Amino acid sequence: MSDAAAPATGRDARILALIGTGHFLSHFYMLCLPPLFLAWRAEFGVSFAELGLAVALMSGTTAALQTPVGFAVDRWGARRFLVGGTALMALSISAMAIAPSFLVIVLLAVLSGVGNSVIHPADYAILAGSIDKTRMGRAFALHTFSGNLGFAAAPPVIALLMAAMDWRWALAVVGLFGVPVVIGILLQSRILQDQAKPRSAKPEGQTGRQLLLSRPILLFFAFFLLSSMAGSGIQSFVISVLGSLWGTPVAIASMALTGYMAGATSGTLVGGWVADRKAGNLTVFVTVLTLASMGLIVALGALPMPEVLLPVVAFLAGLCLGSSRTPRDVMLKDASPPGEIGKVFGFVSAGLPLGGAITPVPLGYLIDLGYPQLVLPLVAGMLGLSLLCMGTAQGSARAARARPMPAE
Repeated sequence: MSDAAAPATGRDARILALIGTGHFLSHFYMLCLPPLFLAWRAEFGVSFAELGLAVALMSGTTAALQTPVGFAVDRWGARRFLVGGTALMALSISAMAIAPSFLVIVLLAVLSGVGNSVIHPADYAILAGSIDKTRMGRAFALHTFSGNLGFAAAPPVIALLMAAMDWRWALAVVGLFGVPVVIGILLQSRILQDQAKPRSAKPEGQTGRQLLLSRPILLFFAFFLLSSMAGSGIQSFVISVLGSLWGTPVAIASMALTGYMAGATSGTLVGGWVADRKAGNLTVFVTVLTLASMGLIVALGALPMPEVLLPVVAFLAGLCLGSSRTPRDVMLKDASPPGEIGKVFGFVSAGLPLGGAITPVPLGYLIDLGYPQLVLPLVAGMLGLSLLCMGTAQGSARAARARPMPAE
């Protein structure tokens, strides 16, 4: 490694540590509330539907505000929004510790969702402007990986804290943990560079709306939406489907789900490594791996196999699908015009929580009607449609880049 490369690598590592920690907190806070449901139900006398409302409003607020926040990030820069969003997210969670009623908790959940809406558009804008292009795939991979760790860590951490203290102290502890993260981002903010701005631009509002409603970006949105719908279907019902079709014990089926999640999480790192080495051929890579994942998912529901193989097959399905996620993000970045990454990622990544909200009810209804055998083939079909959207989006993006810009 050259003398110039070593400092650059160290700087990139510091940037990823700052951005990754904030992303970890974002996902951690999204899943730190469900383990508190029983305690809240006992203290406030609320129903499970009301408890679910707190999480739904937090997620819905995040999804709804990501696009307008993306516009603001592109116009005024990402760093100030990253600091403010992370602070609002953390302080809202910690303030729940002194909430006198469940209504206050719901309002604070909405405020935390407002802070959370900043994370994706600000993070991707900073990564695009700060990280060396030769390491962009691995940077995106570590960003996704840190978020998945946040999801995985939230339930056990809250459970351990509640074994040692009551729920109010537990929320105060995890909320205030965000304060040193905010301070760290402030102290190191000089190394967080915003995305490069074009030398000339059209009026911001008009250009932004036209961009987000363009064919390539709408197709990328559909790609993200369908991928999320498929992932939500597996996570929600693979245990029930395996039990209904093959009589798989819950413990074994749960191991299959754990295997799938472990594969999907570790696959993001594989995808980042490949994205930095196959920048010109990512479409083929994503297509092959998604098709392999589709085949493995269908096999889980169509082929009787020894119970010991179920977690292995599920892990491989998750590994293939997870490995395609980072190249997907890199392709979207490459399709984004200079200075527009915040709004593009804000808009397109809103398809992820939306997809997670769409799938569970209709797939659950299929199982209620007595058709569990249709669930996994439908999930595979969603992945197939997502591939179609991806290929068309790539073609549209290349055609758009080849066309000359219209004169003013």
